[in-house]
Amino acid sequence: MGAREARWVRIADAAQWDAWLRALPMPHVLQSWAWGAFKARWGWEAERWAWMAEGEPRAWVQLLRRAIGRLPLCVLYAPKGPLALDDEAYEAALAWLEARAQQLRAVWVKADGDPAAPTLTLAQQRAVLMRRGWRFSPQQVQFRNTAITDLRKDDAALLAEMKPKWRYNIRLAERRGVRVRTVHPVTDADAALLNALYAETARRDGFVIREPRYYADVWRAMDATALIAERAEEALAAAVLFVFGARAWYFYGMSRSEGREHMPNYLLQWYALRWARDRGCSFYDWWGAPEREDDPDHPLSGVWRFKRGFGAQFVEGVGAWDYAPSRLLYALYLLWQRRRRAALAA
Repeated sequence: MGAREARWVRIADAAQWDAWLRALPMPHVLQSWAWGAFKARWGWEAERWAWMAEGEPRAWVQLLRRAIGRLPLCVLYAPKGPLALDDEAYEAALAWLEARAQQLRAVWVKADGDPAAPTLTLAQQRAVLMRRGWRFSPQQVQFRNTAITDLRKDDAALLAEMKPKWRYNIRLAERRGVRVRTVHPVTDADAALLNALYAETARRDGFVIREPRYYADVWRAMDATALIAERAEEALAAAVLFVFGARAWYFYGMSRSEGREHMPNYLLQWYALRWARDRGCSFYDWWGAPEREDDPDHPLSGVWRFKRGFGAQFVEGVGAWDYAPSRLLYALYLLWQRRRRAALAA
């Protein structure tokens, strides 16, 4: 079956789109309809396309578009896409993205794939991208790598995969009276608490977060579940989980500095693993890992040690790649971005 027998169709039916994706072995939540609808409220336009062959879809792209000021230009992004059934569909999706970038006068189009569900091996993906003129992006939007826990096992098997110290800390948190509360849906009051915890985490660990209403909106839009670890009715830590298809994502984590000696994060993740499994998920995506599994100097090395202690498996991804119809415009845009970041940091 050749590409001439197939065509790209724009999809306007949310239920159909999500049904197609959920039928895949490992669809990504950032390709879900809800994610595009959410981003459309924050400066992006979302469109969804399927590559149909003999009446059946073989590739899917949710494409986000954002204008560049008042210029007749834009940037495009296919978060954790494209999704494709095989190598032919993957190449067809890249070709379509290139054509769409030219049609919409995009400075660049970015695609980063899903490390947990690649159509091709990493070497094959890189070879195809380079052959087609894509380049590894200097602006990585999402984590390139992730970590996965297979949830298709009982409590004893999950515990057996953990390091002894992690099992000890789980029991310690329980003995010290830490309890985990499930919050669904996330109300305004819940969002205020979570945002306060997140802001404290950002100050302590030195990273930048968005305004509180952004997170309140995304938690509602994605039908998130928050798990809050408490002791004596005081919130010590929380995790916000997204679920799509057979996978749960640990998308946001936050904690107070006070009370860390009670090990709330250990009990919180043990609860999260079982919650996701009992909800019907086969995999728990820890959402983020360092560039290398054995890099002690990477900023995520401490976070990775924590995740690995639970038995999480390191999964390498291809990362974000850019295709630029005009190399000159692309170079000018990157220069403008660097100067803009420098001015904001001054």
